Parts: sequence; C-alpha cells; structure tokens
Amino acid sequence: MKKIEAIIKPFKLEDVKEALTEAGIEGMTISEVKGYGRQQGHSELYRGTEYIIEFIPKIKIEIVVSGEKYEKLVIDTIMKTAQTGKIGDGKIFVTDIQKSIRIRTGEEDEEAL
Repeated sequence: MKKIEAIIKPFKLEDVKEALTEAGIEGMTISEVKGYGRQQGHSELYRGTEYIIEFIPKIKIEIVVSGEKYEKLVIDTIMKTAQTGKIGDGKIFVTDIQKSIRIRTGEEDEEAL
C-alpha cells in the first residue's frame, strides 16, 4: 500500500478531484495548508500598508492506494490535471503504508481501503 500526498494550488482542487473520481479513485482527504518553496512569499498592499505574505495557501490531497497500478494512475492524473507550468504548481510525495484498519468493521490492509 502507498500513501500519495500532493500539494497543489487551491484553484486546481475541483479539477483534480473530478479527474480522480473519473479515474475510479473513491476516497481522499483534503486539507488547507500553507507553505512555500521556490515560490517564496510576496508582498501585498492593503489600505496603504505593505504586508509580506511568507506562507502561500495550498491544498494537500492524501490518498492511500493498493498496488502500483493505482499508484501510477493517481500520480499521472494529478500531474496532468494540476500542472500549470508556472512556479508553485506543487509536489507529490509517495510513502509506504505498513497497515490500515477500518475502525467500523475491523477490516485490515487492502480490505480496509
């Protein structure tokens, strides 16, 4: 089992969610996060005062899948849908999951997904 975490631009969330649903991915967790990488922060002017915005709003998508087939499907779908070609498009991280348990039924591993 693999956990795929993607950090994307907020305005791409609906496109990515629809594309993943069409690809047959049924479950995901979405979080609003803030951060920066090469994009760094920026300054904004509000009522004549300049503010420095260090952390930029992003969306974090977390998906756990079983098998390389689904791992590749999720990564390819996110890459195709979230990419704008501009700085700050985000990142995808893949980690191994050792165990998963569905709390309601006690099912484990792939059956719990």
